[in-house]
Amino acid sequence: MQKISLTPGLSASSCVTVTAEHTAVAMGSGDMRVLATPAMVALMENAAMQAVAAALPDGATTVGSEIACTHLKPSGLGAVVTATAVLTAVEGRKLTFNVGAVDGEGMIGEGTHVRYVVDRARFMSRVE
Repeated sequence: MQKISLTPGLSASSCVTVTAEHTAVAMGSGDMRVLATPAMVALMENAAMQAVAAALPDGATTVGSEIACTHLKPSGLGAVVTATAVLTAVEGRKLTFNVGAVDGEGMIGEGTHVRYVVDRARFMSRVE
């Protein structure tokens, strides 16, 4: 894999309108029809992945390894939720992001997320 040259400050956002498939009931993480915490986390991870994707060497991608976040308030069906990730640190292949999610009422979640840059083919060869 080529040398990794990423600069803190890279960012991206990912957006979803909450539907039944995003709810705690559907995901099995609760019994109410509100945005499930796992759905919020996935949106945060997607934003982080997108933040650096275009800057990666050919054949490279990132994989999530750690997330620490708080889910501050519920978002109901029809709410538009936007997660944003900002790259804050690069240590070799390790990338650290600040992540946050908002809906029309304000902040619904925040935290940090760690991803690692990997060679896609080599990574997949380990699981196939």
